[in-house]
Amino acid sequence: MKKQKTVEHGKYGVIFIVPFFLVFFVFQLYPLIYTFYNSLLFQPRREVDPEFGMGNFTNFVFGKMGQGEIWKALAITAVLWILNFIPQILLSLLLAAWFTDVRYHLKGTGAYKVIMYMPNIITAATIGFLFYSLFTVDGPLTTLLRSMGIAGKNGILMSGWASLLIIAFIQFWMWYGNTMIVLTAGILGINPALYEAAMVDGASSKQQFFKITLPLLKPILQYTLVTSAIGGLQMFDIPALFNDGGPVVKLASGTSVNSTTTVMMLIKKYSDAGTLNNTGRAAAYSVILFFVTMLVSLIFYKATQDKSKDGR
Repeated sequence: MKKQKTVEHGKYGVIFIVPFFLVFFVFQLYPLIYTFYNSLLFQPRREVDPEFGMGNFTNFVFGKMGQGEIWKALAITAVLWILNFIPQILLSLLLAAWFTDVRYHLKGTGAYKVIMYMPNIITAATIGFLFYSLFTVDGPLTTLLRSMGIAGKNGILMSGWASLLIIAFIQFWMWYGNTMIVLTAGILGINPALYEAAMVDGASSKQQFFKITLPLLKPILQYTLVTSAIGGLQMFDIPALFNDGGPVVKLASGTSVNSTTTVMMLIKKYSDAGTLNNTGRAAAYSVILFFVTMLVSLIFYKATQDKSKDGR
Protein backbone atom coordinates (compact mmCIF):
# COMPACT_ATOMS: atom_id res chain seq x y z
CA MET A 1 0.00 0.00 0.00
CA LYS A 2 1.13 3.54 -0.72
CA LYS A 3 2.00 5.42 2.44
CA GLN A 4 -0.20 8.47 2.99
CA LYS A 5 1.60 11.80 3.13
CA THR A 6 1.24 13.52 6.48
CA VAL A 7 1.47 17.20 7.27
CA GLU A 8 3.99 18.24 9.91
CA HIS A 9 2.22 21.00 11.80
CA GLY A 10 5.06 21.47 14.27
CA LYS A 11 7.29 23.28 11.77
CA TYR A 12 4.68 26.01 11.30
CA GLY A 13 4.77 26.76 15.00
CA VAL A 14 8.55 27.15 14.81
CA ILE A 15 8.20 29.53 11.85
CA PHE A 16 5.76 31.71 13.78
CA ILE A 17 8.02 32.06 16.84
CA VAL A 18 11.20 32.83 14.84
CA PRO A 19 10.36 36.59 14.50
CA PHE A 20 9.99 36.88 18.27
CA PHE A 21 13.42 35.37 18.91
CA LEU A 22 15.02 37.55 16.22
CA VAL A 23 13.57 40.70 17.79
CA PHE A 24 14.52 39.47 21.28
CA PHE A 25 18.15 38.75 20.33
CA VAL A 26 18.64 42.04 18.46
CA PHE A 27 16.76 44.49 20.68
CA GLN A 28 16.92 42.89 24.14
CA LEU A 29 19.57 40.21 24.60
CA TYR A 30 22.38 41.95 22.69
CA PRO A 31 21.86 45.34 24.47
CA LEU A 32 21.79 43.49 27.81
CA ILE A 33 25.10 41.72 27.10
CA TYR A 34 26.62 44.95 25.78
CA THR A 35 25.55 46.78 28.95
CA PHE A 36 27.27 44.16 31.11
CA TYR A 37 30.39 44.53 28.95
CA ASN A 38 30.40 48.35 29.24
CA SER A 39 29.96 48.13 33.00
CA LEU A 40 33.36 46.42 33.16
CA LEU A 41 35.17 49.20 31.25
CA PHE A 42 36.54 51.78 33.68
CA GLN A 43 38.49 54.83 32.52
CA PRO A 44 39.60 56.93 35.51
CA ARG A 45 41.13 59.66 33.28
CA ARG A 46 40.76 60.53 29.61
CA GLU A 47 44.45 60.13 28.87
CA VAL A 48 44.50 56.62 30.39
CA ASP A 49 43.38 53.52 28.50
CA PRO A 50 40.23 51.89 29.91
CA GLU A 51 40.67 49.09 32.41
CA PHE A 52 38.62 45.91 32.19
CA GLY A 53 37.38 45.04 35.66
CA MET A 54 35.14 46.09 38.52
CA GLY A 55 36.30 49.71 38.66
CA ASN A 56 32.89 51.20 37.96
CA PHE A 57 31.34 49.16 40.79
CA THR A 58 34.10 49.72 43.35
CA ASN A 59 34.28 53.47 42.63
CA PHE A 60 30.76 54.57 41.72
CA VAL A 61 28.37 51.96 43.12
CA PHE A 62 30.08 51.02 46.39
CA GLY A 63 32.80 53.68 46.53
CA LYS A 64 32.98 57.35 47.49
CA MET A 65 33.13 58.62 43.91
CA GLY A 66 29.48 57.76 43.42
CA GLN A 67 28.48 59.49 46.69
CA GLY A 68 25.80 56.84 47.12
CA GLU A 69 23.62 58.42 44.43
CA ILE A 70 22.50 55.06 43.02
CA TRP A 71 21.18 53.94 46.41
CA LYS A 72 19.46 57.29 47.00
CA ALA A 73 17.83 57.04 43.56
CA LEU A 74 16.76 53.46 44.32
CA ALA A 75 15.18 54.60 47.58
CA ILE A 76 13.30 57.43 45.84
CA THR A 77 12.16 55.02 43.11
CA ALA A 78 10.93 52.50 45.70
CA VAL A 79 9.05 55.19 47.65
CA LEU A 80 7.37 56.46 44.46
CA TRP A 81 6.33 52.94 43.54
CA ILE A 82 4.99 52.08 47.00
CA LEU A 83 3.03 55.34 47.28
CA ASN A 84 1.29 54.76 43.97
CA PHE A 85 0.90 50.97 44.00
CA ILE A 86 -0.73 50.43 47.41
CA PRO A 87 -3.73 52.73 46.75
CA GLN A 88 -3.77 51.52 43.14
CA ILE A 89 -4.18 47.83 44.00
CA LEU A 90 -6.68 48.53 46.78
CA LEU A 91 -8.92 50.73 44.62
CA SER A 92 -8.61 48.38 41.64
CA LEU A 93 -9.63 45.38 43.77
CA LEU A 94 -12.59 47.29 45.18
CA LEU A 95 -13.81 48.43 41.74
CA ALA A 96 -13.24 45.02 40.14
CA ALA A 97 -15.22 43.28 42.91
CA TRP A 98 -17.94 45.92 42.69
CA PHE A 99 -18.32 45.71 38.91
CA THR A 100 -18.43 41.90 38.89
CA ASP A 101 -20.75 41.38 41.87
CA VAL A 102 -23.97 39.86 40.51
CA ARG A 103 -25.96 41.17 43.48
CA TYR A 104 -25.61 44.81 42.37
CA HIS A 105 -26.35 44.43 38.63
CA LEU A 106 -24.68 47.76 37.95
CA LYS A 107 -25.62 49.42 34.68
CA GLY A 108 -23.14 51.19 32.42
CA THR A 109 -20.10 49.41 33.83
CA GLY A 110 -18.54 49.35 30.36
CA ALA A 111 -18.61 53.15 30.17
CA TYR A 112 -17.10 53.46 33.66
CA LYS A 113 -14.31 51.06 32.73
CA VAL A 114 -13.49 53.03 29.59
CA ILE A 115 -13.40 56.33 31.51
CA MET A 116 -11.16 54.86 34.22
CA TYR A 117 -8.84 53.28 31.66
CA MET A 118 -8.46 56.43 29.54
CA PRO A 119 -5.59 58.01 31.56
CA ASN A 120 -3.51 54.95 30.68
CA ILE A 121 -3.73 55.63 26.94
CA ILE A 122 -2.85 59.34 27.19
CA THR A 123 0.82 60.02 26.50
CA ALA A 124 3.10 60.67 29.46
CA ALA A 125 4.18 63.98 27.92
CA THR A 126 0.58 65.19 27.87
CA ILE A 127 -0.09 64.15 31.46
CA GLY A 128 3.21 65.58 32.70
CA PHE A 129 2.49 68.93 31.04
CA LEU A 130 -1.10 68.92 32.34
CA PHE A 131 -0.13 68.43 35.99
CA TYR A 132 2.81 70.81 35.70
CA SER A 133 0.41 73.49 34.42
CA LEU A 134 -1.98 72.79 37.29
CA PHE A 135 0.74 73.08 39.95
CA THR A 136 2.97 75.78 38.46
CA VAL A 137 3.38 79.03 40.43
CA ASP A 138 0.28 80.62 38.89
CA GLY A 139 -1.55 77.36 38.20
CA PRO A 140 -5.19 76.91 39.29
CA LEU A 141 -4.48 74.28 41.94
CA THR A 142 -1.54 76.26 43.32
CA THR A 143 -3.76 79.36 43.53
CA LEU A 144 -6.38 77.31 45.39
CA LEU A 145 -3.80 75.90 47.81
CA ARG A 146 -2.32 79.38 48.34
CA SER A 147 -5.76 80.73 49.24
CA MET A 148 -6.04 77.91 51.80
CA GLY A 149 -2.66 78.84 53.27
CA ILE A 150 -1.02 75.57 52.19
CA ALA A 151 1.22 76.87 49.40
CA GLY A 152 3.60 79.83 49.60
CA LYS A 153 4.27 82.48 46.97
CA ASN A 154 6.64 80.12 45.13
CA GLY A 155 4.06 77.35 44.91
CA ILE A 156 4.54 73.76 46.02
CA LEU A 157 6.74 72.45 43.19
CA MET A 158 9.77 73.70 45.13
CA SER A 159 8.84 71.36 47.97
CA GLY A 160 10.52 68.00 47.48
CA TRP A 161 7.93 65.94 49.33
CA ALA A 162 5.05 67.69 47.53
CA SER A 163 6.59 66.94 44.13
CA LEU A 164 7.14 63.32 45.15
CA LEU A 165 3.50 62.92 46.27
CA ILE A 166 2.17 64.56 43.10
CA ILE A 167 4.20 62.21 40.89
CA ALA A 168 3.03 59.20 42.93
CA PHE A 169 -0.57 60.37 42.44
CA ILE A 170 -0.03 60.78 38.68
CA GLN A 171 1.32 57.22 38.46
CA PHE A 172 -1.63 55.95 40.50
CA TRP A 173 -4.15 57.85 38.36
CA MET A 174 -2.60 56.59 35.12
CA TRP A 175 -2.42 52.91 36.05
CA TYR A 176 -5.30 52.04 38.38
CA GLY A 177 -7.69 51.65 35.41
CA ASN A 178 -5.37 49.18 33.71
CA THR A 179 -4.97 47.20 36.94
CA MET A 180 -8.74 47.20 37.45
CA ILE A 181 -9.31 45.75 33.96
CA VAL A 182 -6.77 42.96 34.59
CA LEU A 183 -8.31 42.09 37.96
CA THR A 184 -11.83 42.22 36.52
CA ALA A 185 -10.81 39.73 33.83
CA GLY A 186 -9.36 37.49 36.53
CA ILE A 187 -12.55 37.61 38.61
CA LEU A 188 -14.72 36.87 35.57
CA GLY A 189 -12.59 33.78 34.97
CA ILE A 190 -13.64 32.29 38.32
CA ASN A 191 -16.35 29.64 38.08
CA PRO A 192 -19.72 31.35 38.83
CA ALA A 193 -20.97 28.12 40.40
CA LEU A 194 -18.71 28.81 43.39
CA TYR A 195 -20.47 32.12 44.06
CA GLU A 196 -23.89 30.56 43.54
CA ALA A 197 -23.08 27.83 46.06
CA ALA A 198 -21.79 30.44 48.51
CA MET A 199 -24.97 32.53 48.17
CA VAL A 200 -27.10 29.42 48.77
CA ASP A 201 -25.12 28.84 51.97
CA GLY A 202 -25.82 32.44 52.99
CA ALA A 203 -22.32 33.86 52.50
CA SER A 204 -22.15 37.64 52.39
CA SER A 205 -20.35 39.61 49.67
CA LYS A 206 -17.47 40.21 52.08
CA GLN A 207 -17.13 36.50 52.82
CA GLN A 208 -17.27 35.64 49.11
CA PHE A 209 -14.55 38.18 48.37
CA PHE A 210 -12.12 36.97 51.04
CA LYS A 211 -12.89 33.24 50.82
CA ILE A 212 -13.38 32.80 47.06
CA THR A 213 -12.23 35.81 45.04
CA LEU A 214 -8.90 36.61 46.69
CA PRO A 215 -7.58 33.02 46.92
CA LEU A 216 -8.52 32.21 43.31
CA LEU A 217 -7.24 35.59 42.10
CA LYS A 218 -3.75 34.94 43.44
CA PRO A 219 -2.15 34.16 40.01
CA ILE A 220 -3.50 37.44 38.58
CA LEU A 221 -2.37 39.34 41.68
CA GLN A 222 1.06 37.75 41.27
CA TYR A 223 1.25 38.93 37.66
CA THR A 224 0.07 42.43 38.63
CA LEU A 225 2.53 42.72 41.51
CA VAL A 226 5.57 41.53 39.55
CA THR A 227 4.87 43.58 36.42
CA SER A 228 4.09 46.67 38.51
CA ALA A 229 7.34 46.27 40.45
CA ILE A 230 9.33 45.94 37.22
CA GLY A 231 7.62 49.00 35.72
CA GLY A 232 7.96 50.96 38.97
CA LEU A 233 11.70 50.35 39.26
CA GLN A 234 12.10 51.51 35.64
CA MET A 235 10.02 54.66 36.18
CA PHE A 236 11.29 57.53 34.06
CA ASP A 237 8.88 59.53 31.92
CA ILE A 238 6.59 61.24 34.44
CA PRO A 239 9.33 62.28 36.96
CA ALA A 240 11.54 63.53 34.11
CA LEU A 241 8.76 65.46 32.37
CA PHE A 242 7.08 66.81 35.50
CA ASN A 243 9.96 68.10 37.61
CA ASP A 244 13.21 66.87 36.04
CA GLY A 245 14.32 65.09 39.21
CA GLY A 246 14.19 68.02 41.62
CA PRO A 247 13.88 69.65 44.05
CA VAL A 248 16.31 68.70 46.80
CA VAL A 249 15.06 67.51 50.20
CA LYS A 250 16.91 66.68 53.41
CA LEU A 251 16.41 63.31 55.04
CA ALA A 252 16.40 62.61 58.76
CA SER A 253 19.99 61.37 58.45
CA GLY A 254 21.06 64.82 57.26
CA THR A 255 21.84 63.80 53.68
CA SER A 256 20.23 65.53 50.72
CA VAL A 257 18.53 63.82 47.78
CA ASN A 258 16.78 64.95 44.64
CA SER A 259 13.25 64.04 45.62
CA THR A 260 12.08 62.80 42.21
CA THR A 261 15.28 61.47 40.61
CA THR A 262 14.69 57.82 39.74
CA VAL A 263 17.31 55.24 38.81
CA MET A 264 16.45 55.47 35.12
CA MET A 265 16.91 59.24 35.19
CA LEU A 266 20.32 58.76 36.79
CA ILE A 267 21.30 56.23 34.13
CA LYS A 268 20.19 58.57 31.33
CA LYS A 269 22.12 61.44 32.88
CA TYR A 270 25.44 59.61 32.61
CA SER A 271 24.72 57.77 29.37
CA ASP A 272 24.08 61.14 27.67
CA ALA A 273 27.41 62.52 28.92
CA GLY A 274 29.28 60.70 26.14
CA THR A 275 32.62 59.91 27.78
CA LEU A 276 33.65 56.29 28.34
CA ASN A 277 33.89 56.85 32.09
CA ASN A 278 30.30 58.09 32.31
CA THR A 279 29.08 55.39 29.93
CA GLY A 280 30.63 52.72 32.14
CA ARG A 281 29.10 54.37 35.18
CA ALA A 282 25.64 54.34 33.57
CA ALA A 283 26.13 50.70 32.57
CA ALA A 284 27.13 49.77 36.13
CA TYR A 285 24.00 51.47 37.47
CA SER A 286 21.95 49.56 34.86
CA VAL A 287 23.45 46.26 36.03
CA ILE A 288 22.57 47.10 39.65
CA LEU A 289 19.01 47.94 38.56
CA PHE A 290 18.82 44.65 36.65
CA PHE A 291 19.77 42.57 39.69
CA VAL A 292 17.55 44.59 42.06
CA THR A 293 14.58 44.14 39.70
CA MET A 294 15.26 40.43 39.39
CA LEU A 295 15.56 40.04 43.18
CA VAL A 296 12.36 41.98 43.89
CA SER A 297 10.47 40.02 41.22
CA LEU A 298 11.63 36.70 42.67
CA ILE A 299 10.63 37.77 46.18
CA PHE A 300 7.15 38.78 45.04
CA TYR A 301 6.82 35.63 42.95
CA LYS A 302 7.71 33.39 45.89
CA ALA A 303 5.51 35.37 48.29
CA THR A 304 2.43 34.97 46.08
CA GLN A 305 3.13 31.45 44.82
CA ASP A 306 0.45 28.85 45.38
CA LYS A 307 1.56 26.14 47.80
CA SER A 308 0.04 22.69 47.74
CA LYS A 309 -1.14 20.98 50.93
CA ASP A 310 2.00 18.88 51.18
CA GLY A 311 4.11 22.07 51.22
CA ARG A 312 5.79 21.56 47.85
